[in-house]
Amino acid sequence: MNDRVEDLSVEYEENGQLLVKELDKVILSKGAWATLIFRYQEWRPQTDDYGPDKYVIRRYKKSGGEYRMQSKFTISSAAQARKIVDALQNWMDDQQDEEG
Repeated sequence: MNDRVEDLSVEYEENGQLLVKELDKVILSKGAWATLIFRYQEWRPQTDDYGPDKYVIRRYKKSGGEYRMQSKFTISSAAQARKIVDALQNWMDDQQDEEG
């Protein structure tokens, strides 16, 4: 049961095999609505190993004392992740210049 935001995870196991391995997570917001970003890897049976790092941002709503996922955005590649980071950094720099 996911009644605490700290317990939310993307890990997924089937038939004793960990198919989605969570590497890290950051809680971006807490409360009735929670937002988390996860770093994870997926099992690739063809290579008998985990694939490259992937990232997903998930929104959860607490209902009936339990968090339930409402939406998600999967970052499709390291290149896309870098573009997101760069865009946010540029916007933050611009905002700081305007305030400074």
